Amino acid sequence: MALEKLKFDNLALRTLPLDSETGNRQRRVEGACFSLVDPTPVDSPETVAVSQSAFELLDVEVTPEVFSNENFAAYFSGNKLLPGSQTAAHCYCGHQFGHFSGQLGDGCAIYLGEVVNQKEERWEIQIKGAGKTPYSRHADGRKVLRSSIREFLCSEAMHYLGVPTTRAGSCVTSNTKVIRDIKYDGNPILEKATVILRIAPTFIRFGSFEIFKPLDAVTGREGPSVGQQDLLNKLLDYTISTFYPQIWREVGSTAERQQMLLEFYEEVLRRTARLVAKWQCVGWCHGVLNTDNMSIMGITIDYGPYGFMDRFDPGFICNGSDDGGRYSFEKQPEICRWNCLKLGEAIQMSLPLEISKPSIKVFDEEFESAYLTGMREKFGLQKSLDGDKELVSNFLSTMLETGCDFTNGFRSLSLVTLPESAQSEESKHKFLDSIVKECASLTELQKFYKPKIPPGQMAMFKNLLEQQPHLAEVLRGQMAVIDVELKRQEKFQSLKDMTSESKEHADRKLWSDWLDAYIARLSKESTGSDVTLLNERRLKLMKASNPRIILRNYIAQEAIAKAEEGDYSGVQNLLEVLKTPYTDPEEEFNQEVTSSLPALPDLCRYVSKPSSDNTGLIVT
Repeated sequence: MALEKLKFDNLALRTLPLDSETGNRQRRVEGACFSLVDPTPVDSPETVAVSQSAFELLDVEVTPEVFSNENFAAYFSGNKLLPGSQTAAHCYCGHQFGHFSGQLGDGCAIYLGEVVNQKEERWEIQIKGAGKTPYSRHADGRKVLRSSIREFLCSEAMHYLGVPTTRAGSCVTSNTKVIRDIKYDGNPILEKATVILRIAPTFIRFGSFEIFKPLDAVTGREGPSVGQQDLLNKLLDYTISTFYPQIWREVGSTAERQQMLLEFYEEVLRRTARLVAKWQCVGWCHGVLNTDNMSIMGITIDYGPYGFMDRFDPGFICNGSDDGGRYSFEKQPEICRWNCLKLGEAIQMSLPLEISKPSIKVFDEEFESAYLTGMREKFGLQKSLDGDKELVSNFLSTMLETGCDFTNGFRSLSLVTLPESAQSEESKHKFLDSIVKECASLTELQKFYKPKIPPGQMAMFKNLLEQQPHLAEVLRGQMAVIDVELKRQEKFQSLKDMTSESKEHADRKLWSDWLDAYIARLSKESTGSDVTLLNERRLKLMKASNPRIILRNYIAQEAIAKAEEGDYSGVQNLLEVLKTPYTDPEEEFNQEVTSSLPALPDLCRYVSKPSSDNTGLIVT
């Protein structure tokens, strides 16, 4: 289908109230969910990359002719509007780093409309980086090439990993320049304004319902539509009838309506729990889990300072601005749960808290189930037995102790065969040889655990806390950081007497001990079964659950660096590689040799753990 023939049906703008004022003047927007606003054109838009599979959601085949047509870059940079498109920015609020921030809204993203495809699926499309809106505050409404490439690639990478996500259709850069201080060190540079096309069923988020929030006692801020229950009901009805049709029904009483709203709320809890369980299983960290970055559909949205873990670290922080580690890897389930409670508070005018709050147990139960199911698949366990949770926990503890690469460590598990098989002893040696190679070197661990605060200062601080324990309460917000630093120093001290040889020996012993427990657990899988057939099923399950390729920060950065020099081939090639994350490069290369893929040595490089020079990249 030609772009000009897309079937637009802009239901959100027809159903929900619009701002009485148009244009991008910064303002408080009361009693409205959207503000009509035009994108700001850019100079000489140029297409960096396109995801064909994302465009297929819209029934569009991006042929070379379509890709190279100047209209393509014009449409998806905001320079030209598609027939049937209506442009607007969405009003929402949010709790940012635990504190209510009042009105936020689409500060750089602009809704283009909703496309209904031949399957009658509804897809909202928006362009991010398209210029100022009423919600831009003091920003310019632009995104730059590096951040846009990161979002484009990760949106698609997550899709191919099987994680629910928004999609990215295109990345279009330009000759328009914007000023950015990348390192926040007072040395700003000019960067290219860049726009990506985002596709999702809807971009309604938890924060969309926080526009009704009354005055916050801590921050002194309130939602712009505080107390407007009629508007809240309208937004709830639109959301449920459009995106949760299996729950939507006409109701004749308050009790019936509250039951419908409760079913909706509980389904959002389930989807959110399943989503964060997926993140934990692939070792991915969002970085900015504010309520305004939580989708009402239970999909991943707003890719900013995200990161896939290299070496396993439960305290992994991918956002350089998250000094306290609020959004660290291990805290993601807890924070998503907290955000769900905030959603319950946001809709309490229509669904009282005494009804919604007890349902938080739905999140807890769903996360526990989804996480353990995902982990059993990664371990190739087809039975659900007591002790599985401990097996997983001990595996992760051994990963932490040895500094093992998260992705490759899990992939190594597929080398282990069932104990009844003829290859069992050989497979144990293969596994141990493989996983020890994935462990951090002594030098890498010493570099990682090197104290950030001089030990002398920490010793003085510990003595002060012992003498005046009440200071712990006063410094409550900083105690988590202090605890992390204390553990860092203890670990660093324990490494001082180690040699590279003794560390490797210790790593092998730790993994050998864990392997014994894993083999014992596997023996309970094969009782009375065809061992060969069961091994084949296990291997298939594990290879489909443990990715070989993830979007590591350094690999993304290499593609970005080339693109900033005008060479977009790195982005396009990397997108091709990310399409088959569960396939071994050798298998993929032998089965399908295409000119769009990198050569085999480069493909193999994507699966290796990063060198010490390529670890520790931080995004803010």
